[in-house]
Amino acid sequence: MSSGYVHGYHERENQRLSDQAGTLEQLLHGDTRYSAGSLVLEAGCGTGAQTVILARNSPEARFVSVDISPASLEAARRRTEDAGLTNVEFRQSDILDLPFEPQSFDHVFVCFVLEHLARPVEALLSLNALIRPGGSITVIEGDHGSTFFHPDCPEARQAVTCLVEAQKRSGGDAEIGRKLFPLLIEAGFGGVRVSPRFVYADASRPEMVEGFTRKTFAAMIEGVREQAIEAGLMDAAAFDRGIAGLYRAAEPDGVFCYTFFKAVAGV
Repeated sequence: MSSGYVHGYHERENQRLSDQAGTLEQLLHGDTRYSAGSLVLEAGCGTGAQTVILARNSPEARFVSVDISPASLEAARRRTEDAGLTNVEFRQSDILDLPFEPQSFDHVFVCFVLEHLARPVEALLSLNALIRPGGSITVIEGDHGSTFFHPDCPEARQAVTCLVEAQKRSGGDAEIGRKLFPLLIEAGFGGVRVSPRFVYADASRPEMVEGFTRKTFAAMIEGVREQAIEAGLMDAAAFDRGIAGLYRAAEPDGVFCYTFFKAVAGV
């Protein structure tokens, strides 16, 4: 992609993405299946956390998964090989300069990609041109502005805002989930349907507390600590109190909420 990936490419981030994908698989992917013989472009596959789910859920479809990072692609290849999947081909490419002929694919899948792009509509226009008539695009994005939790912690809310600001400075948009409908309309897609996917975690859902509150969201905010401090967005002591506040929401009396948005549209 043509913007910086604010979360970085280190192994800890790879593990966080894996934890996130596993925890949210049913919520985000339970209603995504592609028919036998379909050719699907996964634009921005990263380390393959979503690729494995897609390919496993639609074993008779074929996937071409692209990413700009060679290291991420290698990780994605290993991940699919370890899963025993043979219906995925990987290509290195920028989402704004894809090496495919118009109307090459039956479907396009984009997950957690537009948030990192400075020109998301341009990317969607490029993808639109690659879809055959009657095909579809599926886009999934989060929205950090939808975060709320108990007990409340002002420093925790400020730490989340640090990530929003850091992503903005890198050319992205951490609150893009709420904007999927107008973005897809602007890019010329039809029949746009957007559904919110609400994450709720409390002690009655220990798998969500561990998989999302701790290992996905709090770990993600913690990962921008140095950026936030170096940029003067928050001092170290306050940021650390904010991270403690996020982990506090994972305690037995804590609650954590977040909303993803999933859009499906046609051409």
